[in-house]
Amino acid sequence: MTRHTLKQFLQSAVITVAGALALTGAVPALASESSATFAKADNDVSNVASLQRGARNFVNYCLGCHSAKYVRYNQLARDLGMSEEQVIANLMFGAAKPTETMGIAMRSADAQRWFGQAPPDLSLIARSKGVDYIYNFLRSFYIDPSRPNGVNNLALPNASMPHVLWELQGLQTAIFEEEEHNGLTHTAFRKFEFARAGTLKPDQYDDFVRDTVNFLDYIAEPMKLKRQNLGLLVITFLLVFGLFAYLLKLEIWKDVK
Repeated sequence: MTRHTLKQFLQSAVITVAGALALTGAVPALASESSATFAKADNDVSNVASLQRGARNFVNYCLGCHSAKYVRYNQLARDLGMSEEQVIANLMFGAAKPTETMGIAMRSADAQRWFGQAPPDLSLIARSKGVDYIYNFLRSFYIDPSRPNGVNNLALPNASMPHVLWELQGLQTAIFEEEEHNGLTHTAFRKFEFARAGTLKPDQYDDFVRDTVNFLDYIAEPMKLKRQNLGLLVITFLLVFGLFAYLLKLEIWKDVK
């Protein structure tokens, strides 16, 4: 088994166990509506190009309302393979120095008046909700005239967040049907249908969201890759040490009857 294959196996095992434990808590609303809409994010935090695109997406579409107060711009430069000059030119639109965190200018009181509540900081959202939840949330807005901002969300019903990416994704309607189960009638989600196309094709929009989710996954735990690589080295060392310890035990005890 190669180092890359072993790493993939260990990561898959951890993800499978964690997903089984967290599924009901991380995505309850989405799973209760329709398991068919629950897609995997399949992001890769080792993909630096994806992280760079995700940082661009976050700054252009999210940072106006959502802060990332645990992340500094100069940290992005180090981790994403960018110079501070590139970060200043492409990612810093409100901060004065690269040592500043990714804050916002919008006051909490104004946000509560406009949206009903202040938008949360997104530094740790990928750890608290999970990347699959965020990926599906950003793909699950649909037209709902009963809502103040005209849209609802399948992953988080009655969300106060407007669909800020509607120009990219387009506008879609949600098709619901009533079905009976054990004598009870309930409304079940069936599918989305586009009412207006966006500037991106569906697969392009999915890639856009995946890059954004990848960046959120990175800022939630910047040391994730180093931690995983260190864990792999430790496990490899323990396996090799265990083998030599066993061989040494056989050598020591071979003459003992």
